[in-house]
Amino acid sequence: MSAHYDSIAHQYKKSRQLPFRIYVEEYTYFNMLGDIRGKSILDLACGEGLYTRKFKQKGAAQVIGVDISPKMIELAKDQENRELLDIEYIVGDVLELNQIGSFDLVVASYLLNYAQTRTQLLKMCQNIFINLKNDGRFITFNNNFKQPPTSYQLTEKYGFIKTFSEPLQEGTTVAIKYFIDGQSFTFNNYYFTHSTYEEIFCTVRFKEIKWQKPVVSPDGIREFGEDFWQDFLDYVPIIGIECRK
Repeated sequence: MSAHYDSIAHQYKKSRQLPFRIYVEEYTYFNMLGDIRGKSILDLACGEGLYTRKFKQKGAAQVIGVDISPKMIELAKDQENRELLDIEYIVGDVLELNQIGSFDLVVASYLLNYAQTRTQLLKMCQNIFINLKNDGRFITFNNNFKQPPTSYQLTEKYGFIKTFSEPLQEGTTVAIKYFIDGQSFTFNNYYFTHSTYEEIFCTVRFKEIKWQKPVVSPDGIREFGEDFWQDFLDYVPIIGIECRK
């Protein structure tokens, strides 16, 4: 996975500018986070650090970013060198992270959907849990595996589609293909049911588990109109998750 993300790092960075990521994902994400001023935040699967920087700019006291891809972390550190925000970046696999601190918030934009087995999903959640303070929150965006497969092609107008070649069951590979500036790149997620996620969150002893459907920002509606976003809202390709320790 590390080598693959090294190869698509620049393209993935460009995908952050797709309208759905700005007007839906980011808008919903920060609504879920609420006021982060003075908070300590561990940002897992931080990529090139877009959200990591935004957390610090919005007043977080301490922010550490972790990503499995050395190239992604290189891009993040390059930006840190241009705009010093006192962010620490670490190359690391969440499956092997263990405890690196005690944080008010552990966050991740698209992490759990990379778990290929229930064991990996459990390990990710355990490593998230041990890095949270008591009553701390884990907030993430995830591929929504409750999205009807018949709607997987309808998201092409938002810049991505999902495909699969085997029946959807625990661990099935779901390919995510992005379209950016006339080019495309693909990476894999792995299918697990809503109930499997719930079961593992409870096994780890998370409480107050909440699922948040994405919301389009007023700016997104003004820019593109309500009709443009209707398929996204009807078939919900991504989902927010909040768990409390």
